[in-house]
Amino acid sequence: MKKLLIVDDASFMRLSIRNMLQKYDIEIVGEAENGSIGLAMYKELRPDVVTMDITMPEMSGIEALKAIKAFDPQAKVIMVSAMGQEGMVKESIICGAKTFIVKPFKEEFLYQTISKVLGI
Repeated sequence: MKKLLIVDDASFMRLSIRNMLQKYDIEIVGEAENGSIGLAMYKELRPDVVTMDITMPEMSGIEALKAIKAFDPQAKVIMVSAMGQEGMVKESIICGAKTFIVKPFKEEFLYQTISKVLGI
């Protein structure tokens, strides 16, 4: 079973992702409400993939992405962004994100994106 870490400051978004993926062969190993907690959880839990919001308090998703990639160059991070954040999405891809998902998204698209990144 593949392990996923959800990093998003909106609790409803973390819950939505968890609910969307519960019927698939993906274990949600942790949830973090900002990038600094997400980074610490990544180091502790070593998930197979991370969904990372871009705009968060304390440490942004892009800052957390850079720190995770510095810690583990093989990390698989999928950025999750709202409409209108195209510049930040491009920056996150340059910084090592595997791909991005634009909010709002459907369950099938979320699962297909994660599957593609994981190669399953």
